[in-house]
Amino acid sequence: MLNQRLSQKQLQKLSPQQIQLMKLLQVPTDQLDQRIKEEMEMNPALEEGDEYEDGEETTEDLFNEAENGEEEKPEEEKEVDDEVDLTDYLDDDEVPDYKTKDDNYGDDEEDKRTPPYAVRETFHENLDKQIGMVEMDDRQRTIARQIIGSIDDDGYLRREISAIVDDLAFSANVETTEEEILEILDIVQGFDPAGIGSRNLRECLLLQLERKAQTKTVRLATLIIDEYFDEFTKKHYEKLQAKLKCEESDLKNAFDEILKLNPKPGGSAKEDGNAFNQIVIPDFTITNAAGELELKLNSRNAPELRVSGDFKTMMQEYKAGDKKDKKQKEAVMFIKQKIDSAKWFIDAIKQRQHTLYSTMHEIMMHQYDFFLTGDETQMNPMILKDIAEKTGLDISTVSRVANSKYVVTEFGTYPLKYFFSESLTTDTGEEVSTREVKKILSGLIDLEDKKIPLSDQELTEALQKKGYNIARRTVAKYREQLDIPVARLRKEL
Repeated sequence: MLNQRLSQKQLQKLSPQQIQLMKLLQVPTDQLDQRIKEEMEMNPALEEGDEYEDGEETTEDLFNEAENGEEEKPEEEKEVDDEVDLTDYLDDDEVPDYKTKDDNYGDDEEDKRTPPYAVRETFHENLDKQIGMVEMDDRQRTIARQIIGSIDDDGYLRREISAIVDDLAFSANVETTEEEILEILDIVQGFDPAGIGSRNLRECLLLQLERKAQTKTVRLATLIIDEYFDEFTKKHYEKLQAKLKCEESDLKNAFDEILKLNPKPGGSAKEDGNAFNQIVIPDFTITNAAGELELKLNSRNAPELRVSGDFKTMMQEYKAGDKKDKKQKEAVMFIKQKIDSAKWFIDAIKQRQHTLYSTMHEIMMHQYDFFLTGDETQMNPMILKDIAEKTGLDISTVSRVANSKYVVTEFGTYPLKYFFSESLTTDTGEEVSTREVKKILSGLIDLEDKKIPLSDQELTEALQKKGYNIARRTVAKYREQLDIPVARLRKEL
């Protein structure tokens, strides 16, 4: 049986403009130009330039005048939207192009906005190139390329040999065997960098040692990795010395030789080959002017955009026309939609600028001492909620601003996320940043006697003596976050 009921519920829906703003907030500065170009390609009513060059008229005014045939208002009666003045946010020398550009300037000025990117060979391209340096037939080259394609970014071949046999059968229609794959793998493992194509750490270290001059130290290091790898990883020095029947100095020299090896042979090649992906364009600059901090917003965050004058002219021409048929009305609705979309986008860019600046300003004020000194121990506890309360923004908005954004200071370039950390209470009841605690913990480990490294319990007691109320499990967590191994693995001869 069907029943009709009345119900009332409250829903929160985001407008298209709000959704557009949230997406723009997430875009880092180095991608903003591309995002604007995409919008201009989709919307011909949006173009670069000073929005005040042709005077300002609201879209509704244009549309109403066109529909009703009203006379155009005099300039002084036109409504002008309140605009955000961004000159305070920009560097003094970053004057918009339209204020300084001479007619004789070429397009080269625009090219200066795009930083040069390093074009280098990628890690896998380098390996593929080396295939041509050894004698192989087409079949072997196909197998070698399949092996290289299966090598991960660290330089290891972690895919099973049997799986590579199947891959070749399905993707290249090549029937092969595990024995043939291993033969080609042996050739690939002779490529540079040494250790490439290894299936585990032990094999990686042995391949690198094989290429070294076979001195007494290298031979001892090879024996340790080949036959006593478990004792080596656990740093059981006494057991190793007893089994190898060698002097402590010889054992130390062998360990030093092993520690010079690269446990991730693909790592350095990957970083070099893809260095262009690591270029960071900062969103903010903080400078110290005689003890006073000054915040500047990158000029790339303040592009000059306007509604196309041609589209405004089309609106005026429609207004001046006598006949208003269906096709003309459809055309003017299309024009109005594009102009509205352009104005929404321009407003969203301005709101993005304002939101970025106000959020970073509060972060700067919260971490004022750090930006003055560069001392991590001067950093205050700060979470997203703290900045949200000060700016009046939603926590999710602050999170979007902090994501993928960078600030340049005299002490270096930092991601905004770097300044957020939880708090820890001291004996005096003062709240300090966990980053400060991690800095002190790292310092204690740096100064420890490596022959008798401090255990987590000893580190906990040392921090407690300094006034930090901290549990051993918390020390262990911070140590792991700092990528510092346990005491046993920090032990040295």
